[in-house]
Amino acid sequence: MPKKLIIDGQEIEVEDGITLLQACEQAGAEIPRFCYHERLSIAGNCRMCLVEVEGSPKPVASCAMTVNDLPPNRDGSTKKVFTKSATVKKAREGVMEFLLINHPLDCPICDQGGECDLQDQAMAFGIGGSRYHENKRAVEDKYIGPLIKTMMTRCIHCTRCVRYMTEVAGVEELGLISRGEDAEITTYLEKGILSEMSANAVDLCPVGALTHRPWAHNARPWELRKTESIDVMDAVGCNIRVDTRGAEVMRILPRNNDAVNEEWISDKTRHVVDGLKTQRLDQPYIRKDGRLVPASWDEALAVVAEKLKSTAAERIGAIAGDLAGAEEMFALKELMGQLGVKNIDCRGANEAVNSAAGRASYVFNTTIERIEQADAILIAGSNPRIEAPVLNARIRRRWRQGLLKVGLIGTPAALTYDFTHIGDGMQSLVDLADGKHAFAKVLAEAKRPMVIVGAGAFARADGAVAMALAARVAEAARKGSDEGWAVFNVLHTAAARVAGLDLGFVPGEGGKATSAMLDAANSGALDLVWLLGADEIDMGSLGNAFVIYQGTHGDAGAHRADVILPGAAYTEKSATYVNTEGRAQVTARAVFPPGDAKEDWTIIRAVSGKIGRALGFDTLSELRAQMYRQVPALARLDHPHGGDGEAAALAKLASAGGMADATAFVSPVGDFYFTNPVARASAVMAELSALNKAAGSAGGLKAAE
Repeated sequence: MPKKLIIDGQEIEVEDGITLLQACEQAGAEIPRFCYHERLSIAGNCRMCLVEVEGSPKPVASCAMTVNDLPPNRDGSTKKVFTKSATVKKAREGVMEFLLINHPLDCPICDQGGECDLQDQAMAFGIGGSRYHENKRAVEDKYIGPLIKTMMTRCIHCTRCVRYMTEVAGVEELGLISRGEDAEITTYLEKGILSEMSANAVDLCPVGALTHRPWAHNARPWELRKTESIDVMDAVGCNIRVDTRGAEVMRILPRNNDAVNEEWISDKTRHVVDGLKTQRLDQPYIRKDGRLVPASWDEALAVVAEKLKSTAAERIGAIAGDLAGAEEMFALKELMGQLGVKNIDCRGANEAVNSAAGRASYVFNTTIERIEQADAILIAGSNPRIEAPVLNARIRRRWRQGLLKVGLIGTPAALTYDFTHIGDGMQSLVDLADGKHAFAKVLAEAKRPMVIVGAGAFARADGAVAMALAARVAEAARKGSDEGWAVFNVLHTAAARVAGLDLGFVPGEGGKATSAMLDAANSGALDLVWLLGADEIDMGSLGNAFVIYQGTHGDAGAHRADVILPGAAYTEKSATYVNTEGRAQVTARAVFPPGDAKEDWTIIRAVSGKIGRALGFDTLSELRAQMYRQVPALARLDHPHGGDGEAAALAKLASAGGMADATAFVSPVGDFYFTNPVARASAVMAELSALNKAAGSAGGLKAAE
């Protein structure tokens, strides 16, 4: 039942059960706060949010009191709340004075300077001096982890970091110990926290107690130019902000999108920045006498054009990598189509996902946002914690609310929530599909069940069988589910995968898939292979084929290449990426590519001109116009798939047959910090990888042995 309040003379009607702080903000009042955060539990520590309530003997902490807690007036009149009265002003000034009693005056050397809540609120709600003249308290700095720099003397004990680590990241290793003047935030076991999402705690810190170690003392926020973009480290499509100074990316921060990542990003997304600067390909190379030597663009394009013209179409193959944008995949597909090449693929070896069964057969149909409504989840062949940390945090939040049952098929992993381990591999899926396991009943009785299939299940030689069995399980779960609820979900690990499938970047009739192309190249049946940023394939299987590598870093593909065409990274181009739930999003160019590197679609367009088969576009807008005509889903920006056509897709998937392998489902992500060329070029990721290996399964980043 809605509640009526009079806030600063304005009568409003607010939703039942919300906090007084939220009600005041709905009325347009500005309420300062340090401990309160919308996505964390309420602590009521800082008392900065004090307001005056009619009839109350003292100011009230508005974050910790709901509108239901307000006692009614004796005469039945509407309750009055004041946020700007003299009492409130004096109370907030007193709280601010207390908060600053022990806070050091080191703003000039503090990395939080310029974007510090304490600075802003001290100016807005504090007073110009202090009556405290004793010595300030000093606190020993703590080692919280390799990404977090601490200066605990600045800490005001808001406990946001503690609540974030416990509630969101699922790492219950940080807490507030002791009392009074001896109180301090610390790790219980006096060791660093190794979590895949630890650095978000720094964003939450309202003072400079926690700052980012990798970019300490690098820049001030007012020096940076901010560009809104999209992350490509996994297939979730987290919204990010890229901060640059001149031609250099200085840092990456999360951008709020409640439907995708809320305001969290993984540590890899945030701290992969130095990988954008090192081992970059900044000019074309041609292999001569076994060595790669620098060349001009004209020389490199001439060699590529000559090879394409002199090679039969059936002896040419093209493979798109995990970080390729939709525009360059569309351009390469068009070029291969002009040449009559049918051997094209955007998938890794043996990936049993295909656009033939419809879009619902290869996307996350339930959508990320609706995970919070699920009541039963089956995870098959996936470790979401290392494949999609932000999505995993959604599952944890739903689990913390209670009444969620999670089942896992695959190698047991240290997830951040409890689960029932059903089995290791295909037989467990067979048992579920036949209703022989107890978890089948859980799915059948659930009103909002989810089946999540990961690459550990579908990226195998028998991946089609795994998908068919998972589809059967999903079909059975759909029968008792709520109307309109989508059950079947594919969790991809590559940012480029869904867009490639949308575009039909898969073998034409009679064409070879990735694994078949590798076999053909190894046996001499394929003479030319174009790798569009494809570094995650077995380069040793390419045999003596002529390899054109178009990419950004000196990674595996560049080492094997006969011609290198330097492209642009995701921060250096405007490109469309479709996340695992089918949501199309566009990156924005924050800086220009280094040296002579070019945007990828322009390279392919230039090659088409050299071979006399010019593609029908000269600008990015012309390319997108053609791409949108062929694939309208790519034009619907920021709209997830939503489960359209799920029933038909499941029927097609379930009809597939084949021989099943008894081996266990294993996540394809062996090292969370080294999943792509940008990450492998990062010194910070290398340090984290080494620490994770040394710690074994500490932090839960590796599957349990």
